[in-house]
Parts: sequence; structure tokens; C-alpha cells
Amino acid sequence: MQIAILGAGTGGYVAAIRAAQSGASVTLIEKGPIGGTCLNWGCIPSKVFKQTADTLAAIRNAGEFAIAAATAGCDMAALVARKERIIGIQAGGIRNLLQRHGVRIVAGTGRISAMHKLTVAAATGEELEIAWDRLIVATGSRPAPIAAFPFDSRQILSSDDIFSLASIPESLAIVGGGVIGCELACIFAGLGSRVTLIEAMDRILPLPSVDEECSKLLQREMKKRKIRVLTGATVVSATPDGERIELGVGPAGAAPAAGLQRHSCDRLLVSIGRIPNSAGIGLERIGVDRDGRGWVVADARLRTSNPAVYAIGDILGPARVMLAHVAATEGEIAAANCLGGNREMDYDCVPGAIFTMPEIAGVGLSETEAAARGCRFRADTVHFRTLGKAHVIGEISGFAKIVADQLSGRILGVHIAGPHATDLIAEAVLAMRSGTTVQQLAETIHAHPTLAEIMLETAFKAIDRPLHG
Repeated sequence: MQIAILGAGTGGYVAAIRAAQSGASVTLIEKGPIGGTCLNWGCIPSKVFKQTADTLAAIRNAGEFAIAAATAGCDMAALVARKERIIGIQAGGIRNLLQRHGVRIVAGTGRISAMHKLTVAAATGEELEIAWDRLIVATGSRPAPIAAFPFDSRQILSSDDIFSLASIPESLAIVGGGVIGCELACIFAGLGSRVTLIEAMDRILPLPSVDEECSKLLQREMKKRKIRVLTGATVVSATPDGERIELGVGPAGAAPAAGLQRHSCDRLLVSIGRIPNSAGIGLERIGVDRDGRGWVVADARLRTSNPAVYAIGDILGPARVMLAHVAATEGEIAAANCLGGNREMDYDCVPGAIFTMPEIAGVGLSETEAAARGCRFRADTVHFRTLGKAHVIGEISGFAKIVADQLSGRILGVHIAGPHATDLIAEAVLAMRSGTTVQQLAETIHAHPTLAEIMLETAFKAIDRPLHG
């Protein structure tokens, strides 16, 4: 079986390894750097920057821990160099894994020229033809621009540009209070920028899967960090004026001139969502359907309207879940199904991880989603300030919430905002995956003193036997 994969991001390279492990002859085509958005412009770069912002915060708060520390600042050139070094290490590791499993890596732009045939304009200048029995499309997405003020990679930035800045902006305005916008607002405020975050909806993180109390907590914490948050607002105009940008900001949904306010910033980051990399790769030649916005349509087995073609990762769009760990799992399933398997992708137990300050994580249903589905549920919350470990590390803001079925006690959703939330959510994912009840969770011994006790305390409360919470 010959399997060709377009795109070597998280989904693509995982699919390649799994297919090769199962005995397929695999060719992986990538026009950009190995690792795709996650490694080069998303997950990894943002966490490198966040670690620096967190370390700066720790130094600035050292007095709380009886440490006399000098003032600290960020060397942006050194930070960018560290980011590139880590990306290089990770990319080299992925390349070695692929080579170890016998995956053929072709650097170049691949297009479907006919059924079972790809034409690749290789980086070497050659034009290659690659035959395939099964094709996996993993071409991903890119930042969505605003037509009125397009990206220039200097003053008006996308999330792809932001991690290559030569210096920390004195002031940064961010359009879009979704996951990426909120993460970058916290990071650059931590690095020393004056940040204004502008969101058209009535709350930041306006996603059905994000608990509304998590949004409220994050907005309060942002205020403490001197991040200015404007909700219910849109940027109507962005006009470069020398080294600054003059913004016109008005109420969302109003006429452009209504209630217009003027704001000025050094850099403008546009983070309003993503668009698919589905045009120009020849999908129409072999009958692969896309929706009206260009996202590829696939079934639960990741198979497209052409039964020999599968699609994974961001190219499936927001109708699925656009996260790296989802793409990796989709890659495993698509690879198995290419080789005769019959696996389906289950999106019910996908963890969301938002690396703001504090972190936010969730899995399963929020209260709003549970109510919309007509579930009979209860929601119980315990705050981190009840934990000794939270006081020890000086991070007491936040809470954990368990949404559970009223009758059976089965866990329907868990939402955590607070220290190491993105690590703590793994227990909740396993609990939901295995059908654990709040009673069983309450009977599970958790080590003390740890942040993981937040799950235990919330479970105690959910069975009406609260201890510390």
C-alpha cells in the first residue's frame, strides 16, 4: 500500500509514522518546515515565550518567597534565538523518527494532478511524480486577515509574525479575544508590553466549550496584570502613522462611525481565526468536497467524499476541533483506516488547554452545553485557595468545576482555571473516558500536598461531603 500525505504538521507526521509502522510505503510532502504551525508558529514558540514571561513574573514576585532579587528584563534577541534552538531540536527529532521508520520526506509543493497521482514542485527545482493508493490531506490552516488592514509583518501582525519580533513592543493591541489572542495578551504583558485586547463578543474566550466563569476569572486576572480588555468592540480602522498605528474602535454591530474611539499602539496583532489551506492543491480534480468556506468535509472515519482520500487536522475546520493533539489522534485513525481499519474519531473527550495566566483547561460539557442538551446535572466548584500547595507556590487564583449527571454521578465535564490547569485536566479526561463517577473519583487517593487535590476536593463536594472546599 502506497500512502502519500500532504503536510508534515502534527497530524501529518504522526499519520506517516503510524502508517509506516503498519507496513505501508509512505511519502510525506511538505512545502514548509517540518512540524507545521504547531512547532514553528504556534504551540511550541508560544510556550517558549510564556516560560520567559512566567520566569520574569517569578523574579518580580521573589520577595513573596523571602528572596531578594534584582529587577529583571527580557533580552528579545536571546529569547527568539532560544525559540529557534528549541524548534530546531524538535524538528530534528521528528525528521529522525520519520527516517527511522522509512518514511520518504519530499520538500516541495504537492498538488493532485490526477487520481492516484501527485505532482511535486520540489525544493531542489525538480518536478516529481508520486503515485498513491491512499492520500491523507493534512495541509492545515493559516491566520485569517482583515481586508481593511492586511498583515504587513512589521506593524500589523499575524500570530505567525509575533514570535519573530526584534524587540518587545511598548504597546500592543490585539484584535480577537479567543484562545490565541488571550494567550498572547498574557505573554506580552508579562514581557513588559502595555496590552489592549479587543473582542467583539460580550466576553473573552467566547467559546461554548469554555466555562463562562473561567472567562470571568481570566478577565479579572488580566485587569490585575494591567491588560486593558474591551469586549463588545471592534476595530473599524487601523492607520499606520510613522512608527505607530492609530486605531478606530467602535461598538460591535454598530455603524462604523457610531461611538468611535481612538487608540494608538506600536504593533497590532490580528487574531480573529484561521482559514484553510485547501485551495490550489487539486482537490476538485478527484471529487473531494469542501464546504462554503473551503474546509474539507470528512466523515467520522476521516474519509472524504473520495473514498481513497482522508483528511485530518485543521483542514477539517472548526466543525471539528482545531488542536494539535486532535490532529495527532486523527492522524493515527486515518492511517489505520487507510490500511483497512474501521476506527472512528471520538471528539467527546478532547481536552482543551489554554495557556493564559492563569491557565484554563476543560473537557466535556460546560454548564451551558449541558443545559442546552437537556441534561439533568449539577455543577460543583472548589477554589484553589483551599489547597495548601496553592499557597506554597503563591498561586491561589482559580477553581475546578465538575459537571455531573444528577442521578448517576457520571462526570459530564470538568473545567479548571488556575495553576497547571493544562496538566491537571489529564485526570479528568481519563475519568470521563472510563465512565468514572464523582463517587469513584472521591474514593481515589490523591497525594498531599499537590495541586491534583483540587479534583478530589471537588469530587467530595459533588457527593455532598465537602472536606476543605
